[in-house]
Amino acid sequence: MEIRRAEERDMPAIMELLTQVNLVHHKGRPDLFNIGTKYTTEELRDLIHNDRKPIFVFDDEGTVRGYAFCVFQQHVNDNILTDIKTLYIDDLCVDENCRGKHVGRRLYNYVLQFAKEQGCYNVTLNVWSCNESAMGFYEACGLKPQKVGMEVIL
Repeated sequence: MEIRRAEERDMPAIMELLTQVNLVHHKGRPDLFNIGTKYTTEELRDLIHNDRKPIFVFDDEGTVRGYAFCVFQQHVNDNILTDIKTLYIDDLCVDENCRGKHVGRRLYNYVLQFAKEQGCYNVTLNVWSCNESAMGFYEACGLKPQKVGMEVIL
């Protein structure tokens, strides 16, 4: 088992995991999420080669069991935000057949170490409130709310 940067050969497995995570969101908020995937195959291929948006996979002897999509963020010369370097976790998914086996924790810890090595000040992410298992996982990893998005449906 290893965690490494995603490669084009991982695309079919990543697309399957993207479907799984989107289904969780669709079940929680069908008013917001269609059934499908967040990225097309072409978009995923471009992301795999984008160093500003690294994707890491948990490789279990040639089988991708999870991924973490990341994005470097920095607000240089912003009027109100400080010039810190952030690694944003855009998406983290573990295959539904492997949940509870510490794959997510290992991916998250790998991302933390990567962010430290890259000189990041913090690691951030967003989680949908309808995804209670993900919220519990991130809280168990030590994450705390940074900001809260709110809505009213009209």
